[in-house]
Amino acid sequence: MDKEKLIQEAYLVAHKIEENGNFPNNPNLPLMIYKGAFLIHPDETEEVIKKVFAKNGYTNAWVDGIFDYQHYHSNTHEVMGVYCGKADVQFGGDHGVCIELDKGDVVVIPAGVAHMKLNSSDDFTVVGAYPNGTDYNIKYGRPEERPEADEDIAKVKNPESDPVYGSKGHLFECWYNQKCANV
Repeated sequence: MDKEKLIQEAYLVAHKIEENGNFPNNPNLPLMIYKGAFLIHPDETEEVIKKVFAKNGYTNAWVDGIFDYQHYHSNTHEVMGVYCGKADVQFGGDHGVCIELDKGDVVVIPAGVAHMKLNSSDDFTVVGAYPNGTDYNIKYGRPEERPEADEDIAKVKNPESDPVYGSKGHLFECWYNQKCANV
């Protein structure tokens, strides 16, 4: 893997996602989409994304699609890198924001933010991982999941590094310095 060729300067799309019914979302930390963060060559496997995430402290990785039902994680943030294909993904629950994710995009999902795949190409594949390899939980937006989920979300610490750019990157601008240009 040639890091200089794989990792590109991404265009950042960020959204603050407010509470939406039974989905707590995360009004303090914006959802961040790094458009075109990876230039994935045809002979590379999903391992190239896993390696970048792991190098930056995001482990417990998996390779699959995105569930086609609303869900969120109350005990950890999540990062996903699109290895192949494209999909329309809704963030924030019913009537939330819909984002088209394409090959090479990375999405950083704050704890509590609901997400689901609306549709996708047949080859849509993502690599998911979690800061410090946290063993994630799954919540479905049921009323009985709160306020425990809210308490869990409040305890989740910000990651120590950006999943793509390491000690630099959009995560620090947006989550630590609260200076996302387009939120």
